[in-house]
Amino acid sequence: MSATDPSIEPTQVQLERLAASGEDGPVMMINLVRFKERADGIDADDGITGAEAYARYGAALQPYLQGVRGRVLLGGAATESVIGPEEGEWDAVFVAEYPSRKAFLEMTSDPGYLEVHRHRAAGVADSRLIACRPLFR
Repeated sequence: MSATDPSIEPTQVQLERLAASGEDGPVMMINLVRFKERADGIDADDGITGAEAYARYGAALQPYLQGVRGRVLLGGAATESVIGPEEGEWDAVFVAEYPSRKAFLEMTSDPGYLEVHRHRAAGVADSRLIACRPLFR
């Protein structure tokens, strides 16, 4: 992944820190996503929304996710803020689990995945990706 916008793509330093973390067990990746009103990039000519571009990414992601034995634990559209700012900050929340940080990094550096990732970049206005280890083992 290229490091163009740190709210959309990880920086090289962030990827290096993830790789060097020393954690060797499962990792859950919490994805907070806000969509663009209109997709750009690879999906610009199709006249679709950012959410629709992200849906293309999600559908095409599955073989890569399964290839590293990852899985989506939770995916949902954000509806109301119960604690936090009144204005909704995110359109969607996803939690994916990978057997290790190495598996996540393997997937995200795969050339086929990088092509699919272009749909994500076309649809996402802002995001956060937070790596978490299981709290209770």
